[in-house]
Amino acid sequence: MKTEFDAELESRLLRYAAIDSQSDAASPTSPSTQAQFDMLNLLVDELQDIGASDVTLTDYGTVLATIPATVDHAAPVMGLLAHVDTAPAFNATGVKPRVHRAYAGDSITFPDAPGLVLSPDAYPYLASKEGHDIVTASGATLLGADDKAGIAIIMTAARHLLENPDIPHGRIRIAFTPDEEIGRGVHADLPADLGADFAFTFDGGALGEIEYETFSADGATVQIEGVSIHPGTARDKLVNALHLASKIVQTLPQATMTPETTDGRDGFIMITDMKGTAAEAVLHFILRDFERDGLAAKGTLLQEVCATVQSTEPRARITCEITPQYRNMRYWLEDDMTPVELAHAATREAGFEPRSEPIRGGTDGSRLTEMGVPCPNIFTGMQNLHGPLEWISVQDMGAATRTCLCLARHAAGQAG
Repeated sequence: MKTEFDAELESRLLRYAAIDSQSDAASPTSPSTQAQFDMLNLLVDELQDIGASDVTLTDYGTVLATIPATVDHAAPVMGLLAHVDTAPAFNATGVKPRVHRAYAGDSITFPDAPGLVLSPDAYPYLASKEGHDIVTASGATLLGADDKAGIAIIMTAARHLLENPDIPHGRIRIAFTPDEEIGRGVHADLPADLGADFAFTFDGGALGEIEYETFSADGATVQIEGVSIHPGTARDKLVNALHLASKIVQTLPQATMTPETTDGRDGFIMITDMKGTAAEAVLHFILRDFERDGLAAKGTLLQEVCATVQSTEPRARITCEITPQYRNMRYWLEDDMTPVELAHAATREAGFEPRSEPIRGGTDGSRLTEMGVPCPNIFTGMQNLHGPLEWISVQDMGAATRTCLCLARHAAGQAG
């Protein structure tokens, strides 16, 4: 379904996606990469250009702005959030967005990766988008619709609201955060600085999805100190840290507890990277589960595996440190479903049937909800995230923009 916002959304997404803003978990700074300032500073300028108020770039790298209320009565303050960083899981430098206009329903190929194919047979949701304008990258990078589509949607909705003060809505606060992809998007000061009664991230997938249940997440760092010695005289002396690292990975359940072998409500343990030498090695894991006890059990399992491998080689030193990342937003939202109900009502008013299923991931809304600002997640249309097959429908983005505008009215008690 074509919308009045399609041209603006497409223009914004193409412009934003071409800007390198990848985050880096190894960096201690906030934002974690200097490149993210290219997006943050651009958004400051664009918010000022469309007439937003209180436009600020905080010292922790979040852009904040206000759309003033147009109703006289007291109304809750609503927040709208998206993140500027793209995932470090795949190349995100030199993104060349491509528009496949009026998609014909066939397979999509990529000029920078001749063997790569995006097929509607493999991805049924793509098959349902015949006639839509589909945006992909060129095959050498991810697209970055996660979450530059969310930024484009919020910016387009904000511009429309500011140009049409006859649309009734309460005070709206906008936040564009860094480092969501590495679990550091919500700074401790953000809830107070945002000043919202509730909020919504535009960081979801298929048309109509309203997400209020996410994974709970921990990170784990395993460090191994071996015994290094020249290999020519290594017999009975060398303790190879990489061999021990391999044992840890192989001892973990491979067939039942990895991302590629689980779905639905199953959690997982995933090794994300392993670096080192024979002398020492570092392994990073992510642990995911929908329930607290399931997440704790996965942490315990990883620690037990490390202890078992340690017991086979007392000359080595193996440590396993587990760090909390975010928790399932359902734990708090189930006590007050008002924001979820508003999102469902707004989606229906926009002309789509809402669906709420657990998301096998997390958003800034997970942390924000835990910190006292209820924050469900709204669809944008983005698909196949964090890889070269990432794509999005411009018309799905238009549907999300209409939902955002309906949400503004519903939040102020002014349903259309």
